[in-house]
Amino acid sequence: MKKLSLFVLLALCFNFINAQSTTDTTQKIIAGRENSIKQEQKPYVILISADGFRYDYAEKYGATNLLNLANSGVRAESMIPSYPSLTFPNHYTLVTGLYPAHHGLVNNSFYDREKKTFYGMRKASVVKDGSWYGGTPIWVLAEQHKMLSASFYWVGSEADVKGVLPTYYYTYNEAIPIDRRIQIVKDWLQLPEDRRPHLITFYFPEVDHNGHEFGPDAPETQQSVRWLDSSIQKLVNTVNSTGLPVNFIFVSDHGMTTVDVDHPVIVPNNIDTTKFLVSFGAEITSLYAKNKADIPNAYQALKLQENGFKVYLRDSIPDSLHYKTSDDVMNRIGDILLVADWPRGFGTPGRKMKSGAHGYNPYTVKDMHATFYAWGPAFKKHITIPSFQNVNVYPIVADILKLKYDFKIDGTQEVAKEILKKMKKKKFKKKRNKLKIE
Repeated sequence: MKKLSLFVLLALCFNFINAQSTTDTTQKIIAGRENSIKQEQKPYVILISADGFRYDYAEKYGATNLLNLANSGVRAESMIPSYPSLTFPNHYTLVTGLYPAHHGLVNNSFYDREKKTFYGMRKASVVKDGSWYGGTPIWVLAEQHKMLSASFYWVGSEADVKGVLPTYYYTYNEAIPIDRRIQIVKDWLQLPEDRRPHLITFYFPEVDHNGHEFGPDAPETQQSVRWLDSSIQKLVNTVNSTGLPVNFIFVSDHGMTTVDVDHPVIVPNNIDTTKFLVSFGAEITSLYAKNKADIPNAYQALKLQENGFKVYLRDSIPDSLHYKTSDDVMNRIGDILLVADWPRGFGTPGRKMKSGAHGYNPYTVKDMHATFYAWGPAFKKHITIPSFQNVNVYPIVADILKLKYDFKIDGTQEVAKEILKKMKKKKFKKKRNKLKIE
């Protein structure tokens, strides 16, 4: 038995080392691009996401650096995520200005009826396939305007959405230390003007990890908030040392709530999987009918079993959530939805649930609310604004960078007008490719 245990231990160590060695930490660069002369004159935006950073975490855990930065510029009482309040739908909403049902990422995992396959946030082949993503991400808009962009992780940034990737980007991994990532941002900003990105996205997963594992009130979550707070200050100090007019927008995708781990909701075991495909989630479980004729009977049967969850047809979801058939641009919302009652979640018998969760209705569960802070030369100073929906972040970034768009989004200019200074128009000076006239 001892020999077997040693063998297993060695095998596990080998697998771990092998996994680490195969992690892709190389920077991807799209060759042949450069900023237009006009775009070289524009300001800079770093859009930072701290996954799962609840609206009250900064005050709750004394994130003094973040609070000082927010108080120097703009802060919202909270930011309201789109439904469902999950990571992939909301990160993509932030960079498209569209509700999840309008851009197509309706959940972290879902079924596409036309493709006849599932999207999953851990399936590399689909995550990198641009055909899954609707809308026009802000980095795509920038590149279309001959403005270079860079991404140190963001949902959709590894996919060729509309055939376009950021000029500089990384495959998602958690192997690159924060100090190295910050140095790379500085390196980007010190590139020659024609190759320097004016839009950078930057992502932190740590607070979400601990919030799930230990709950939002745990000392481990406090520790991750404090670590992030010091990392943000390092990033700001490093970026400011370049002397460039950089604007920072700090957001999160959703909040976090304490889950009733002692009373998990069990998905009814009489769902006929010969008639329905099932996408399981802790807060939402979606059923996709193989034959529409089977929906009414299944729905009625499930309604009779409601206990710790509600059953909806996708036509009966409240209008305010923008998550029903009329919103479902890519036809990806389930025919029948089982929605857990907060603070409970769907679990598996005999398997302990994680302590923290999100995904609930942000209009009834305040813990789902996210964070919005912004500071830099484009922003007004020392103002606090009421809570607003996260579809409005896209127009803010586009306005700062003066990127025009003629397509419809769900966000409006109202928040941008409230928080941005009125910038004087500048005449653009041609600084390269001058023609000498004899």
